[in-house]
Amino acid sequence: MDPLGAPSQFVDVDSLPGWSDAYEAKQLDCHQSPVERAQVDVRSPFPYRKDINEKIILWKGDVALLNCTAIVNTSNETLTDKNPVSESIFMHAGPDLKDELQKLKGCRTGEAKLTKGFNLAARFIIHTVGPKYKSRYRTAAESSLHSCYRNVLQLAKEQAMCSVGFCVINTLKRCYPLEDATHIALRTVRRFLEIHGETLEKVVFAVSELEEVTYQKLLPLYFPRSLEEEIQSLPYLPADIGNAEGEPVVPERQIRITEKPGVPDDASDEEGLEADLSFIGSHAFARMEGDVDKQRRLILQGQLSEAALQKQHQRNYNRWLCQARAEDLSDIASLKALYQTGVDNCGRTVMVVVGRNIPVTLIDMEKALLYFIHVMDHIAVKEYVLVYFHTLTNYYNQLDSNFLKKLYDVVDAKYKRNLKALYFVHPTFRSKVSAWFFTTFTVSGLKDKIHYVESLQQLFTAIPPEQIDLPPFVLEYDARENGPYYSSYPPSPDL
Repeated sequence: MDPLGAPSQFVDVDSLPGWSDAYEAKQLDCHQSPVERAQVDVRSPFPYRKDINEKIILWKGDVALLNCTAIVNTSNETLTDKNPVSESIFMHAGPDLKDELQKLKGCRTGEAKLTKGFNLAARFIIHTVGPKYKSRYRTAAESSLHSCYRNVLQLAKEQAMCSVGFCVINTLKRCYPLEDATHIALRTVRRFLEIHGETLEKVVFAVSELEEVTYQKLLPLYFPRSLEEEIQSLPYLPADIGNAEGEPVVPERQIRITEKPGVPDDASDEEGLEADLSFIGSHAFARMEGDVDKQRRLILQGQLSEAALQKQHQRNYNRWLCQARAEDLSDIASLKALYQTGVDNCGRTVMVVVGRNIPVTLIDMEKALLYFIHVMDHIAVKEYVLVYFHTLTNYYNQLDSNFLKKLYDVVDAKYKRNLKALYFVHPTFRSKVSAWFFTTFTVSGLKDKIHYVESLQQLFTAIPPEQIDLPPFVLEYDARENGPYYSSYPPSPDL
């Protein structure tokens, strides 16, 4: 309480309802959990995480009134901007804040600097400068805005802060489209909490009435409050969801520049005329992509080092991944041929491939490859298993060995390292022979991981029945071939 018994104008973050609170109350009224209603086929790159959601608060109000460890002030490079957020912070903090800011000698766009909170309830103020937005320089603006949020969070982590109150950093004066900026803000915070979540207890988004509508619309995309909400939000994610830290992905920046542009990497190995020719196109600009023909020749001659091969493969995979995130793959997703289900007895993620749902002769197989990468990139970072239902497949569903070889060659090393088992369900004699040839002479590293499963009873010894969504036709086929025992298991919704 303030003097004379007047109620305090400041708001304690612990008294504010969390992002999940209202949603969970609604679910209790429905008498059914969202997990039970959800059909989990493709998981979002921002999966449902209750532990992260508990840290998020959306609050309509003045950030200057928050009682938390630090609040964020958005300003200009001289830290003298007059916008509603800054003016409120200055008014409540008192005159000492201006004196302190003069010592900072400004702040560059994208940076974050710290001062005391003075008369505020917050102990600290983190000042940052958002970019001015022009459509011609959109990429630069996106990167700068990401840096604002990332540097604020990094500073909070370094100072061991418990809670941070964010204003909307992109002010109207700087012309940044609100929805575009909100995407960057939410995904940056989400990625930071995924990596450093233990360092922060609360993150508050303090918004105005106008901003609240946009945040309520976009928060479920990055902080889904159930598996059901995660799946419903998936189609609305933008093409660019950033990298592992939420930073916008710019393909042009993935071009490699040699460490010593004027000198070829292997000058000591080249002799005679070949050495002279190696300098052609060796200046910095020409070598940005590397000498592709030369690399291929060295690969054929077995002279390119293992490290160089790995770097080249990683660059190739990153290009596929960027394309997968930018492409419209809704037609492939609608086939429901690849989806995530539960976990096996060892707690590893189970991914299902339904052979009969792959119309090989009717779809663009390159898009199918892109879709596989899009879905699997965040799954393959941990141990996982694949269940392939060969049930009732015919000639039109058979994946060509060349396609499988290309898939195996393109994917990142983590796919191969973290794949612990591939269950081949209801194989035919012909499919076993084909698989043996493929894994013996084409991708030998996969051979020991394949397990042929003749019946669902065998599969359930490794993966509990309640942990895998089975297509109805698989259940019907298995009951017909192996007895009615399995008909007691309720079929999953149509896939």
